[in-house]
Amino acid sequence: MRLNRYIDVLIPRGGAGLIRTVVEQATVPVIETGTGNCHVYVDESADLDMAVEIIFNAKTQRIGVCNACESLVVHEKITDRLLPRLVQKLKEKDVQVRGDEKSRSVCAEIVPALEEDWGKEYLDYIISIKTVKNIDEAIAHINRYNTGHSEAIITRDYENSQKFLDQIDAAAVYVNASTRFTDGFEFGFGGEIGISTQKLHARGPMGLKELTSTKYIIYGNGQVRP
Repeated sequence: MRLNRYIDVLIPRGGAGLIRTVVEQATVPVIETGTGNCHVYVDESADLDMAVEIIFNAKTQRIGVCNACESLVVHEKITDRLLPRLVQKLKEKDVQVRGDEKSRSVCAEIVPALEEDWGKEYLDYIISIKTVKNIDEAIAHINRYNTGHSEAIITRDYENSQKFLDQIDAAAVYVNASTRFTDGFEFGFGGEIGISTQKLHARGPMGLKELTSTKYIIYGNGQVRP
């Protein structure tokens, strides 16, 4: 980690402990391939059939990966229509659902969530649910607890989709598609090196352009990764 004379860059691939150790101890430049506390926000206007399928795919298609969904954010006006269906679907994979008081009042099978659940990357058959009053509250919650990896909104409201794309601080932001697509190979880049959650990626002389990061914006209409 300190052989600057021989090594140009380090790319740690592994858990949060490994990544944190390399970032803190290395003198060689590091590309930080961050952990993934990825959210799906289900907006008031969402197609609920689409939402259930996307969440199920994003959570359960592979649980031990950084682009799996760990946290849900749900508009309070649709909790009574969405949550019972969603919990039943997640039962197919024995997913434990942890939620706030509002979500638990709608579905008794949801267990109480703790503060630590909002920022946790489970890498397990567990998911958290936070209810919100509007998209602004959803964006604020996600930006507070996310890891800058991948975030998704399920909505039929064009203005809300654009607000989400503009204001969410993450490397990949989706509209109506699973977060599981965040992958170098899936994006057509060949074999994946990693998923960088940092913003500095310059080589050579730096100006404003070199201080600008890339943000992927993905539009979908219900796609899930097989």
